[in-house]
Amino acid sequence: MPHPKTAENMMKSAGPIETALLPSLVHVTEAAAIAASYQMGRGDKNYADHVSVEAMRRMLNCLDFKGTIKIGEGERDEAPMLYIGEEVGTGKGDIAVDIAVDPLEGTNLTADGIPGSISVMAMAEPGGLFHGPDVYMDKIVVGSQVVKYEKEHPDEQIDLDAPVKDNLEIVAKALNRDIEELVVVILDRERHKSKIEEIRATGARVSLVSDGDLMPGVSTSIRGSGVHVVMGSGGSGEAVLTASAMKILGGKVLARLVLPTVANGKSQEEIEAEKAEKMPRLNTMGITEDNINDVLDTDKLVPGKDVIFAASGITPGQFLHQVNLFGGGDARVNSISMGSSGVVKFTDSIYIGDKEDTPLRL
Repeated sequence: MPHPKTAENMMKSAGPIETALLPSLVHVTEAAAIAASYQMGRGDKNYADHVSVEAMRRMLNCLDFKGTIKIGEGERDEAPMLYIGEEVGTGKGDIAVDIAVDPLEGTNLTADGIPGSISVMAMAEPGGLFHGPDVYMDKIVVGSQVVKYEKEHPDEQIDLDAPVKDNLEIVAKALNRDIEELVVVILDRERHKSKIEEIRATGARVSLVSDGDLMPGVSTSIRGSGVHVVMGSGGSGEAVLTASAMKILGGKVLARLVLPTVANGKSQEEIEAEKAEKMPRLNTMGITEDNINDVLDTDKLVPGKDVIFAASGITPGQFLHQVNLFGGGDARVNSISMGSSGVVKFTDSIYIGDKEDTPLRL
């Protein structure tokens, strides 16, 4: 009797990056998450970030590949490791990748023991990730059901410049909900005050987060997560990492680069000073004052075809649990990993240092 070969076909469709590196990628984010978890609630965000960066870098340098950090901890003079342009991996083998990393997304969340912090990274073939500057991106993130609705209704498209109400009406129809049932996640920032008021005026519900809107963005493509839209401006690196997952899950990101002074409504003098400081660097990336306002969609943020993504929870999140420490270096960590073939894995890993003192338990 014929039977579906779903798993076999998907595994055969996986590209060389997914085949070679996805099984190891989750170990990299888990190592960083566990390192950061020891600093959870201790109030020192810088040290929490430091140990997670070190752990991630050590693990990356154990893998046989040639990797280049495209989105990392900052420029070389700002970050001692995992800086933009740093080469990682053993250099062995034929696999070359561009990498986006955030060893500790939500440093304040970890330091204060607040839900929402993760360790996250993505990889793609060279040129497969947007190599953007360390500025903000104004964005809107919606799930795969909205993308399907747009294909069926080409005259109804999510638009970064459209009124909030217009976009939420499309999302509501795509999800077969009333606008009043939608949840919109947005960073709790003064710059978002008017947008928050606009969202609430539609009747939609607002979920304010103090930090970390990356995983809420991913959650828009996961049914049952309780998140339907993410809006607002935040880090450009986080937008690319979100887009990496959405490229795999079929969701959609629309984003536009914006200088922090512009996003935060600073004076024209302050805006001009930031332009003078940052535009030379942006120009080297092909970003000018003529195209900085261009809208970047998912495929422009992540043009790669062989994309992998992994994230591990540190403090409790949308669907990832916090790291549990058992003593003696033993830990339990919850992760998600996925690749362009469409395979998504939810992983509950237990690291047992002493099998006699810490027996495996359910």
